[in-house]
Amino acid sequence: MAISAKDVKRLRDMTGVGMMDCKKALEEANGDFEAAVELLRKKGQKVAAKRADREAKEGLITTALSDDRRVGVMAEVNCETDFVARNDEFAAFAQAVADLILAERPADLEALRALPMDGQTVGEAVIEMTGKIGEKIDIRRFVILAAEDGQVIAYIHPGAKLGVLVSAAGEGDVEAVGRDVAMQVAALNPIAVTREEVPEEVRAKELEIGREAARNEGKPEHIIDRIAQGKLERFYKDHVLLEQPFVKDASVSVQEMLKQHNVTVTRFVRFALGD
Repeated sequence: MAISAKDVKRLRDMTGVGMMDCKKALEEANGDFEAAVELLRKKGQKVAAKRADREAKEGLITTALSDDRRVGVMAEVNCETDFVARNDEFAAFAQAVADLILAERPADLEALRALPMDGQTVGEAVIEMTGKIGEKIDIRRFVILAAEDGQVIAYIHPGAKLGVLVSAAGEGDVEAVGRDVAMQVAALNPIAVTREEVPEEVRAKELEIGREAARNEGKPEHIIDRIAQGKLERFYKDHVLLEQPFVKDASVSVQEMLKQHNVTVTRFVRFALGD
């Protein structure tokens, strides 16, 4: 049967698949739209299988916040090229994933992939998106951050390759100060909020590096530990959020800045694309 351009456009609007693929699907399905959609989905599954071994290192970091800002979500959704990452349809899909995580609070990626999304599961939606776009699409990770007190502040660096969630509270301008802290985390990549939260294995490694460096410099053995401890203190100032110099005013630490504004920060999460 003859397939009109109007029918092809209708199927494209329904599925987002290219015009030629829509025309072929309608011809094969003898003009049956439901059958054509099923054919396109099957094609998408074939594309996904073909590209399963491809690396999806590009993509977007997306965030979503609850209405009361007590819960924040951040997700990394990947594709193969930056060209696709800048595609509006891919961006909308990545945001829809974050919104769904916020609404349903899945325990892990397996639970997320099983959730319903637009009449199918998230896993099936990923396969369908792979078919539409022609690149491997993947949901790599997500995090849910809940603020026991105060609120969660979300920051996405321009380009959406880097994102931060911060849990902050206090009597000052929590949102503005929290955003400054989120930008600090984005820029300087601290490993913990306080030095007490630095993993013991990291401390031990830094002390050993300090001792070895002192020995290589020919320092006397009886002062080796003191030198190593001094190097550890410098490590804290570089890598612990509250001890870092504040990026907007290096004359004060982040902790001093927070005290000035009567705000506290308890947790942060930082996602950099591919890290």
